[in-house]
Amino acid sequence: MPRVKRGQTVHRRHKDVLKLTQGYWGARHRLIRTAKEAVMRADRYAYRDRRNRKREFRHLWIARINAAAREDGLSYSRMAEGLKKAGVDINRKMLAELAVHDAEAVGQIVALARQHLTA
Repeated sequence: MPRVKRGQTVHRRHKDVLKLTQGYWGARHRLIRTAKEAVMRADRYAYRDRRNRKREFRHLWIARINAAAREDGLSYSRMAEGLKKAGVDINRKMLAELAVHDAEAVGQIVALARQHLTA
């Protein structure tokens, strides 16, 4: 069986790893073993945080909606209940955008929710 020389393959693999570590500090962008560890760790964090980002944004949106609703004398949960009874289907992201940029519109939404809470 002929001998297999793997120089080109390994060199290409190392280049690919080192390309991913551009901008890393010290040995993490120079030495292949350290660079590979850094890339694997970064990939784990990226995978985890793609999921965490969704949670964090939902928390942020709810906090903004709650603050806007409380200015009009209603809590977030009561407002959500009122909107559900009113049949208003608007997502948290859009409500939060309105809370930041258009307080008057949020006031009208809160009034609608309050109206359906008492009825």
